Amino acid sequence: MSRFPKLLTAAAPAFVCALTLAAPPVLADTLGLGRPATEAEIKAWDLDVRPDGRGLPPGSGSVADGEELFVDYCSVCHGVFAEGVDNWPELAGGDDTLADEDPVKTVGSYWPYLSTAWDYVHRSMPYGNAQSLTHDEVYAIVAYILYSNFLVEDDFVLSHENFLEVEMPNADGFIVDDRAETEYPVFSTAPCMTDCKDSVEITMRARVLDVTPEDDSAAAPAPEPEVTQAAAPAGPDPELVAAGEKVFKRCAACHQVGEGAQNRVGPVLTGIVGQPAGAVADFRYSKALEERAEEGLIWDAETLKAFLAKPKEFLPRNKMSFPGLRKDEDLAAIVAFLQAQE
Repeated sequence: MSRFPKLLTAAAPAFVCALTLAAPPVLADTLGLGRPATEAEIKAWDLDVRPDGRGLPPGSGSVADGEELFVDYCSVCHGVFAEGVDNWPELAGGDDTLADEDPVKTVGSYWPYLSTAWDYVHRSMPYGNAQSLTHDEVYAIVAYILYSNFLVEDDFVLSHENFLEVEMPNADGFIVDDRAETEYPVFSTAPCMTDCKDSVEITMRARVLDVTPEDDSAAAPAPEPEVTQAAAPAGPDPELVAAGEKVFKRCAACHQVGEGAQNRVGPVLTGIVGQPAGAVADFRYSKALEERAEEGLIWDAETLKAFLAKPKEFLPRNKMSFPGLRKDEDLAAIVAFLQAQE
């Protein structure tokens, strides 16, 4: 007799129901469940794009159009230049890193087929609004990703007609996984537990292998470095700098300052005050800013305030989406903060 008669009694109908649902379709048909999918429903699900181009819809998109779309739909996660933001993946770069301990796998460095990029953008992007892009918009965004990886020129137009002409750098980087035939049999044999070797030799000592710490208790302590008091350099008002640090939090999503700072959506701003425009290494500026840099624009306190107050008015067609700081005290504070970042 069961110890749980009530439980079995209560579970019986559910068990029968589960068997019914798990039954073959022929039984489901007899219960009148479901209906054949319509052609429109099948077409909506059938989005596959194959490496040989099968499934690609007619359409085209240019790098220039793709750049605007990428900035609007993709840059918040992937950066304006597909360099990735925070933990969101990089889509560009990573050349020659696949053999590194920490390889950078991007569309340019890793993906073997361009159809994967097209299919992913078409099927899953933009984040939170998937499958809202037109076919031409998908072609344009993929064209811009190719351009960001230096695989096409800035006047390139990607279409279903030239899709297969694009050569992906890692197209030949994948091999057939034959470990099931070549390796698994080797590791699945019974391990040797007795008399596995004819003779045992000591080939290395733990101390030599550097796994036993040395006794360095008798070693003389290193002399303390001499500390010299340097004269405090004249700089901006500390209170103003502190206030500017708070204002800078509004910029920190795109810019970094200080030791170890790196270019992100915007360039590193360490030492920006007094610096010629467009001078940060390894950062791709907008054409608008490059033109002003050629004209001799210098980021002194006044030009920075003017730019940060109305970025689009001071420098039309620049890529910074920040609307600007409206308060004079915020402008003075952030410039003081940037002056302190030498």
